[in-house]
Amino acid sequence: METKNQTTVTEDNMMNEILQLIHQPEKLENLYRTQKPAFTKSFLQLFPSIKDEPAAQFWYARLNQNSPASQFTSPNEIMIILLAIFVAGCIAKIPDLAGLEQEHFYSRNISFVIFPILTAFFAWKQKLSRNKLALLSGIYLVSIFYINYLPENQNSDTLILACIHLPLFLWAVMGFAFVGDHTHSYLRRLDFLRFNGDLLVLSAILMIACGLLAAMSFGMFELIGLDIEPFFEQYLLIWGLPAVPITASFLVRSNPQLVNKISPIVARLFTPLVLLMLVIYLIAVFATGKDPYNDREFLILFNALLIGVMAIVFFSAAEILKNKDRKIETYLLFALAITTIVVNVIALSAIIFRVSEWGFTPNRTAVLGSNLLILSNLLLITHKLFLYLKTSGKKDFLEKSFAGFLPIYIIWSVLVCFLFPLLFGFK
Repeated sequence: METKNQTTVTEDNMMNEILQLIHQPEKLENLYRTQKPAFTKSFLQLFPSIKDEPAAQFWYARLNQNSPASQFTSPNEIMIILLAIFVAGCIAKIPDLAGLEQEHFYSRNISFVIFPILTAFFAWKQKLSRNKLALLSGIYLVSIFYINYLPENQNSDTLILACIHLPLFLWAVMGFAFVGDHTHSYLRRLDFLRFNGDLLVLSAILMIACGLLAAMSFGMFELIGLDIEPFFEQYLLIWGLPAVPITASFLVRSNPQLVNKISPIVARLFTPLVLLMLVIYLIAVFATGKDPYNDREFLILFNALLIGVMAIVFFSAAEILKNKDRKIETYLLFALAITTIVVNVIALSAIIFRVSEWGFTPNRTAVLGSNLLILSNLLLITHKLFLYLKTSGKKDFLEKSFAGFLPIYIIWSVLVCFLFPLLFGFK
């Protein structure tokens, strides 16, 4: 693609330009000279996903001579962080301010404490058009009215399913804002998966630090005879819990180097450990005679395990795909994917058995559909991993097997959240 010297390349398109020109040094140099600020900012954000490219390493060293990547957020962004935390805390405080029942409010609206804030942040960063901003706002408004106007029924399976799947849908909406104008880019989707992994890692670190600070505070005030627990629960906890993911998101997005070295280590450690745990668990299941076909509670836990392991597969893969020559990690990921398929087949056969014996219910239909999607995705991933290990080929087709399936999960979450209550008569 020819770079136009007289045309300003927008920030939204700069990352795509860099990716296309990374192996064309003359054109990349021309792009840098014509748009230095935008090029520098976009390249430093993009670097974690292309850092094994020799050209990317050269440009990273060159740009860091004058623009250190360790620079933290600006004063304006710090004010935005504080404002975002305040707004999130106010949303979380609505039950106390409006006299609403907490269980009713949080079960339906917990997603709206965090996701709208982060969606607004990414929309601001990506400078989304007014049409897209209107679309995102409309989705949130419809979701708020929909989930809160579902009939109140403590025994309604469709209500519980809608409350569970709505956060998944809003997470996808946040991802739409994250990728900006590159909704069809597999690399940007993988960047979003990596962002979520980095977010979890940094959030865990911040939670540990906040926990230690809270323990020290309780101890110090207790020594002088003051009980700060009521104040802590009513105010600090309400604003503190949303502050953790919001602050972590701002830091990861603005300073990706903070966790760039931690997340790969976590992925390397977790992949073999989860594989070992899963193998031992499967052996223990058969040794103890547990029956997922007739034990409903055990089947629920089994499916929860499957979803957790699938998330780790995605996280590990997103980290491994950033680098070349990760044969050992890729073999471990391949083994983990095969083992997860075994878990999935057991869970799927159990739910099919229960459907054939007792018929379709909202829960069984949702679990059946989810298991079929996960199994299809796992089979595709395993096949692509096998081809990659066998041929040592390019990673493009491997990346697509991970990122290409995300829209299907989103469609399924929309069906379960918005259509299942109507299809099953709100039962």
